[in-house]
Amino acid sequence: MLHDFIAWILATVHDWGYTGIFILMALESTVLPVPSEVVLIPAGYLAHQGQMNFWLIVLTSTVGSLVGASVNYYAALWVGRPFLERWGRYFFVRPELLHRTDAFFARHGAISTFTGRLIPGIRHLISIPAGLTRMNLAAFAFYTCAGAGLWSLVLTLFGYLLGGNEALIQAYQRHITVGVITFVACVIAVYWWWNKKR
Repeated sequence: MLHDFIAWILATVHDWGYTGIFILMALESTVLPVPSEVVLIPAGYLAHQGQMNFWLIVLTSTVGSLVGASVNYYAALWVGRPFLERWGRYFFVRPELLHRTDAFFARHGAISTFTGRLIPGIRHLISIPAGLTRMNLAAFAFYTCAGAGLWSLVLTLFGYLLGGNEALIQAYQRHITVGVITFVACVIAVYWWWNKKR
């Protein structure tokens, strides 16, 4: 079943082109299990073959990610926030905790959104606390695009450089993930140092 799902994703990228990438990346940025690696690495390979434009892939992917993340953001803002304010105490979410979370995102929402978009398993969920805490929409959109754009660039470039060599892709994919997480850790460390110094 998983093999058929991956085959469907690959076929969508190949047959639908940029529209398929937009739709799949929008779905990936909600809570649906569409792995961006399976979308963008083959797209990068198609760019390597001259069948697609490299930068249009990155742009389409980034816009799709923003649309999907915005769905989570508004769902959390319009549904999740009122629910927690009224019923949260029954789920151990007291008003004090909600206010502390608001204060945290008011101070650190930008770095949280940017770095969260780069971490597998978190990248499609980070927009939910952003919506719950009423993060400024313009800032949310900017840092979502920055993080999603960087992630899209890395994966598309990965597929472009390695081409259709599946053995190399499997060998280096883990290194890409480790490298991105290391980059995120460095960004957070610099941010923490800068805030402490300030």
